[in-house]
Amino acid sequence: MFFSPKVNKGRREYLRLDSVFPVTFRLLALDEKEIFSDWIQGFTSNISRGGICLSVNNLNPRFKELIKNKAVKLSLNIEMPIKKTPIAAKAKIAWLEDVSNQSGERSLIGLAYEEIPGIYRSRIFRYALAKKIFPRLSLTVLFILLLSFSISGYLNLKLIRGNKTLINQFVDILQKSSIAKQNIKRFNQEKENLNLELSAMQIRLNTLEEEKLRIAQAEKEKAIAEEEAKLKIESLMELIERLKIDKSELQDDLISLQTQESQITEDLLLLDRKKTDLERVNFEKMYQWLKVHQNLRTGLVLSYEGDEDLDNWSFLYDQALSAIAFIHFNDFERARKIFQFFKSKAKKVEGGFLNAYYADNGAPAEYIIHCGPNIWLAISLLHYTQKTQDNSYLDFAKDIADWTIEIQRQDPEGGIRGGPKVPWYSTEHNLDAYALFNMLYAITAEHKYLRAAQVTLDWLKLHIYDRPDIPIIRGKGDSTIATDTYAWSIAAIGPEKLQEIGMNPDQIVEFAEEACAIETEYLRPSGISLRVKGFDFAPARHMGRGGVVSCEWTAQMVLAYKLMARFYHRKDMLIKTRFYEMKADDYLSQLCKMIISSPSPAGLGQGCLPYATQDSVDTGHGWSTPKGKRTGSVAATAYALFAYYGYNPLELPD
Repeated sequence: MFFSPKVNKGRREYLRLDSVFPVTFRLLALDEKEIFSDWIQGFTSNISRGGICLSVNNLNPRFKELIKNKAVKLSLNIEMPIKKTPIAAKAKIAWLEDVSNQSGERSLIGLAYEEIPGIYRSRIFRYALAKKIFPRLSLTVLFILLLSFSISGYLNLKLIRGNKTLINQFVDILQKSSIAKQNIKRFNQEKENLNLELSAMQIRLNTLEEEKLRIAQAEKEKAIAEEEAKLKIESLMELIERLKIDKSELQDDLISLQTQESQITEDLLLLDRKKTDLERVNFEKMYQWLKVHQNLRTGLVLSYEGDEDLDNWSFLYDQALSAIAFIHFNDFERARKIFQFFKSKAKKVEGGFLNAYYADNGAPAEYIIHCGPNIWLAISLLHYTQKTQDNSYLDFAKDIADWTIEIQRQDPEGGIRGGPKVPWYSTEHNLDAYALFNMLYAITAEHKYLRAAQVTLDWLKLHIYDRPDIPIIRGKGDSTIATDTYAWSIAAIGPEKLQEIGMNPDQIVEFAEEACAIETEYLRPSGISLRVKGFDFAPARHMGRGGVVSCEWTAQMVLAYKLMARFYHRKDMLIKTRFYEMKADDYLSQLCKMIISSPSPAGLGQGCLPYATQDSVDTGHGWSTPKGKRTGSVAATAYALFAYYGYNPLELPD
C-alpha cells in the first residue's frame, strides 16, 4: 500500500521503487456501475508489490476532487515492456498530492491494487526492481571486471618478469659454472706442468748432489787437486741452492694453485646446487610453455612461436612429440585432443596424414605426405596405450602401421620410402618404423609386426650399417651425414641390438661427435653472446655458413648419451657409465644456455628453446631454420624435455 510522503516512513508496508512507464486509467464508481471519465494518460512514479503511484499532468479539477474524496476507484491499463498487451488492473485510492513544476500542475495519486492477476503483480515489481538495481549492478560488474583485468594484467606482468628472471638466473649460473669448470681444467693443467717441472728439478738436484759427492770422493782419492775440487764443489753448491730456491717458488705456486682450485671447487659445488634447482624449475616452465600453445578447439599445438611465415602451422611430427610429452606428464586429456583431431577431422591423402595443418581450424597447411611423421603419430598412440592401458586408440595405431607395411611391401628389399609417392629412402623413417613395429608387437603379440620389424632391420643392415668408414648414412644411396640418424640408432635399435648386428654403439657416438659436434657463438635475445657446444645438422666443415647448433638434435644426442650410460650400468662398467653421464650433463648444460623467454603474451615469458643458434640458415638437408631470433620450437623444447627426464620416445617405458 502507498502512503503520502507526509506519512511517517515507518508505516510503509512495501518497498517503493522509482520506475517510469505509461499507464492509461479511467475513473469508476466504487460499485463499478458508472464510468466518470474517458481514458486518461499517466505515468508510474513509484511501484511496490501492493500498488503504484501515478503521475498525471493537469488533472481535471472535478476528477481530482473525486479522487481526493476517495469517491471513485481506477481502472488501469499498465503498459510493460515484458508484455505486448497492457496489463488490466483495478485499484483503490490511497492518497492524492499536488506538485507544481515549470510545465504546470502535476498530481501524484497513490493506488493500492484491488484486482490484478497475481503473476503480473510480482512481474511488475521485479521489473521495476531490476531497472533500479541493474545500472548499479552493471557499474559494479564493470568495476569488478576492470579491477580483475587490472589485477590479472599486473599478475601476468609480474609472472612474465619472474619467468624471465628465472631464465636469466639459470643462464647466468650455467655460464659461471662453465667458467669455473674451465678454470679447474686450466688449474689441473698448470698443476700437471708444475709437477713435471718439480720432478725434473728434483732429478737435476739429485744429479748435482751425486756430482758433488763424486768430486769430493775424487779429491779424497787424490784423483783431482784439492783446489780444483773445492772450486767445483762451490760451483755445484751455488747451483744447488738456486735450484732449491726455484723449487721452493714452484712449490709455493703449486700450493697457491691448489688453494685457488679448492675455492673454485667449493664455488662450483654451490653453483651446481643452485643449477640443479633452477634447472628443474625451468624445465617445468618449458612444459607449461608447451601446454599453452595447444589450441583447445582443434587440439593442435603451434609448432613455432615467432616466425610469421609459420604462424598457425602445426607440423604432424611436432604433434606426436607434444602428445608423448603430455602422456609423460599424465596430461592424458591433452593427448586425446590431438588424437581425436587426427582420428576424426584431419584430411588424409593417399592413406596418410599430411605433414602440416593449421592450428586454429585444422585445415591442411601443405599437401605433402611423409612416412616418418605418420609413424611418429602411431608411436605416440602406443605410448598412450601402454601408459593408460586404454585401448581406444590401438586400432588407430595399427591402421598407420599397416599403411606403412603396405609401402614396405612395395620394395623387394623391404625398405620404406619417404612417402607413398616419394622415391627416396630415409634412414630416419626406417628407424622410426623399426621402433613402431617392435612397440606394436610388444602390445599386441601379433607376429606380422615382429616380421615387419625384422625386415626393416635387415634393410638397415644391407643399406645403412654396411660401411666402416661412415657408420650411418642419411639414406639408401645417400652418404650425407645427418646427426639425428646417429642418435636415433641408439634410441630406436639400442646398444645391445647394435652390437648383435655387428655395429659398435661407442663408435657410432664417437663418429657423431667427430663429424657434427661444434662450438659456436650464440647471441641471446638480450644481446649477450655466449659460447655454446652442441651438434650441427651436418658436418660444419661442409657448410659455408659455419657451425650451427641444432637444439633438437643436440637434445637427441643428450638422450643417446644417457641410454649409453644405462647400457654400461647394466653391464656394471661404472667408468664407462660415468663417462657417458658426464657427456650428457655437459651437453644438457650447453643446451640450457639457449633457453629463451616466450615472446608471445600467451607464453607469459616461460622458457622454450629456439630451433637453432642461427635463424634462416641452410641445415644441409633441404630446409632452412625458422626465421626470428626469438622463435620458440616445439620439437626442440619437447626433445629437450625428453633429454632432461631421460625419456626415450622410441621405446615403450617399462
